[in-house]
Amino acid sequence: MAFSSIRPQRSLVEEVCARIASEIRDEGGGGNGWLPPERDLALKLGVSRPVIREATKRLELQGLLEVKHGVGTKVVDKLHKPLNGSLALLVPDDKERLRQLIQVRFMLEPENARLAAENATPAQIRRLRAALKELEETTDFETAVEADMAFHRELAAASGNQIANLLLHSLAELIQTSLKHGYSRTSTDNAARQHAAVLNAIEKRDPAAAAKAMREHLITAEADLALPKDKKAA
Repeated sequence: MAFSSIRPQRSLVEEVCARIASEIRDEGGGGNGWLPPERDLALKLGVSRPVIREATKRLELQGLLEVKHGVGTKVVDKLHKPLNGSLALLVPDDKERLRQLIQVRFMLEPENARLAAENATPAQIRRLRAALKELEETTDFETAVEADMAFHRELAAASGNQIANLLLHSLAELIQTSLKHGYSRTSTDNAARQHAAVLNAIEKRDPAAAAKAMREHLITAEADLALPKDKKAA
């Protein structure tokens, strides 16, 4: 006698969360819209207002909504916030966080570059080019950090992998801290040259070269940080 596994049904709140998230995706999910008032949304979905309240609270914690009391519930694009906010608690030592960050970037970003060489649209390549141009031309420290970060964000988006893109955004504040640490010790010249090599490979639709160029860039970024190789050496 064969038995199939039992699939537990989602709770009503989970169903409402899924429905709201689906509607937001269908509308583009850019982060500028507002949900209908709680009473109207409850009527549309055929559930009670407490269920709507709990669902919106969960989606707010996940970074998809922002409840503005007395105003309404706004659609936002902060899906990366829950992870970002927990990093300092998980790894409290500043240098250890940066050391582990660079390890994760080696895991993630060469593959982002490889996928971008396969999937980047002309518009995404133009945005990468604009970020590179700003990095090449700026002499301002803060602008250099923002331009560098913009390049890596655009690269993640150009990969076409939404999970990889979300992961990169989740790490954005820590990556910016890392960039500031590195740029405090060196110029932007190497970063600009290496970004250009990554972009050149993407424009040529050469995935292997793009991944290799990104890996070489991260090797330089790691050296610029001058961090201990492991926690024991810190």
